[in-house]
Amino acid sequence: MNAPLPPRDRIRLAIIGLGYVGLPLAVAFGKKFDTLGFDVNAGRIAELERHHDQTLEVSPEGLRAATRLGYASDAAALADCNVFIVTVPTPIDDYKRPDLGPLEAASRTVGRALSRGDVVVYESTVYPGATEEVCVPILERESGLVFNRDFHVGYSPERINPGDQEHRLETITKVTSGSNPEAADFVDALYASIIEAGTHKTSSIRVAEGAKVIENIQRDVNIALINELALLFHRLGMDTQEVLAAAGTKWNFLPFRPGLVGGHCIGVDPYYLTHKAQQVGFHTDVILAGRRINDGMGQHVARRVVRLIQQQDGHPASCRVLVLGLTFKENCPDLRNTRVVDIVQELSEYGIAVDVHDPWVDRAQARHEYGIDLAEAPEEGAYDAVILAVAHDRFVTGLGAAGIRAFGRPGASLFDVKGVLPLALVDGRL
Repeated sequence: MNAPLPPRDRIRLAIIGLGYVGLPLAVAFGKKFDTLGFDVNAGRIAELERHHDQTLEVSPEGLRAATRLGYASDAAALADCNVFIVTVPTPIDDYKRPDLGPLEAASRTVGRALSRGDVVVYESTVYPGATEEVCVPILERESGLVFNRDFHVGYSPERINPGDQEHRLETITKVTSGSNPEAADFVDALYASIIEAGTHKTSSIRVAEGAKVIENIQRDVNIALINELALLFHRLGMDTQEVLAAAGTKWNFLPFRPGLVGGHCIGVDPYYLTHKAQQVGFHTDVILAGRRINDGMGQHVARRVVRLIQQQDGHPASCRVLVLGLTFKENCPDLRNTRVVDIVQELSEYGIAVDVHDPWVDRAQARHEYGIDLAEAPEEGAYDAVILAVAHDRFVTGLGAAGIRAFGRPGASLFDVKGVLPLALVDGRL
């Protein structure tokens, strides 16, 4: 006989991983259920217990409002929980292959805490089949329990958009699934209790996994198309933004723009699906072509800036360049998979001295993640070129084109990666 699922009035939740995805989820559930926020980083736990979130996704008031939420970094605390939601990162390695290490480690931790009747839900982005092919065997091995008889599994992909105050956890439709019909109903009802926008229950875990990974692949491929057009239009002496504005007057033209494609999802998720495709002998032409284009945009920006310097009779090896912005997107401190580092590295290959300034970023984190020592206060009139790499409000509206240009020497070039400044006030843009 299959073990019964936890009744609603006895649900004791554990959220495994308290980053950009896990913390908002823990806070939402912590207003309705007894919830434990678990993270192996004891420093992160201490920070949250002081009602401070360094990701800035949850305010101190928001943390205090979750009156039924506690925290722990000791896995022994998980023994009292019966529903586990795993929200750990799923990155890629240096060879652009899925790195399931964090997911496997989290599964081992949860497996040791599993009891009969418990439910494990995964939110981490994976390829179709990963939950049941990779995670479930670990849960069975560590717990000694049998899948779909003694414990149940679900998958509900995260849709967090860091720094977005409009599209929040509660206002985005939640895709849900379960390893059997009863588990699917349980998982769907659990999320429905906190998601104002409603839920969408799929027929299987694999469908939910596939839905998540193609959401970001679709954006990646569309941006790659626009990036390729930007490369072409630059050679033709045309301004891409002007062309897009003209094309955008048609009612069904999609408003994608050229740029760097980083972050925890769009620049990573395609490699999870292409990995699975290779396993079954299918070659993904369009997806990988889009990845190649997007992965090369940082080098393209750097080379255009070098040409601008040379046009001013400057020699790269004796020049200084200021890069404004390091995060992967504007107005948030998220450094995950930022492609601004590609610009910095390419400029450095030319012998250029590069300073990077970003008031949103923790200096120690930038040094740890990318070996970049941020310039706290760039010197005015000191640079041969300035690159606006991230459109933080502090740069675009706080400084404007004139304020940004003030960092440069007379005749210095200004390159606008995001295309947010007036064309007449910059020397180049994508």
